[in-house]
Amino acid sequence: MHFILTYHTVPNYTELRKPYRSEHLTYIQDFYERGLVTMAGALEDPADQAVIIFKCDNPSEIENFAKNDPYVKNGLIASWSIRPWNVVIGKQ
Repeated sequence: MHFILTYHTVPNYTELRKPYRSEHLTYIQDFYERGLVTMAGALEDPADQAVIIFKCDNPSEIENFAKNDPYVKNGLIASWSIRPWNVVIGKQ
C-alpha cells in the first residue's frame, strides 16, 4: 500500500531548515534504503509543503517517522497528515 505524508511548513521554512537539513536528509535516506520511502521532496512556489511517498503496510510506521523527523522535532513543520494512495498507474 502507498501512503502520502504531507508536511505543512512554517513561514521562512527554507531559511530555518538549514541547520537541520543534513540530519533530515540522512534520516529520510535510511527509510529510502529500506524501501519504505519511494520519493520525497518539497513543493515550490510557494515553498509551504513537502510530500513523502511511502510504501508500507501500516500507517503507524509513517506516524513514527514523522514524530522522529528532525524537521518535526525542531518546529519546522506546522502540521502533517497521512493519506492512503491508491496507485492506478506506475510501479506498485
